[in-house]
Amino acid sequence: MDKMDHNAHSVYLMYYHLIMVVKYRRKVIDDPISERAKEIWERIAPDYGITLEEWNHDVDHVHVMFRAQPKSELSKFINAYKSASSHLLKKEYPQIRERLWKEAF
Repeated sequence: MDKMDHNAHSVYLMYYHLIMVVKYRRKVIDDPISERAKEIWERIAPDYGITLEEWNHDVDHVHVMFRAQPKSELSKFINAYKSASSHLLKKEYPQIRERLWKEAF
């Protein structure tokens, strides 16, 4: 593992493993979609004190290993990411809409 992170009052090492599944386990994730989703993550994450460590995908889910600070608001970040990525991916890759029953990604 990496060295410990620290701030003025504490030393910490907080890793999280997040699995995001496509609604109804629809098989819509391919390499370009995964790469674009990763780019969106990397654009939003620094605002929340989050650092991407590892990104892997399968056709119906994504595995993300990331590091966070104690002050990071994970629920707000996850909501912001899911909202932004869903909107942008459906806009840039219209074939996603065809494979999902509803607007939810």
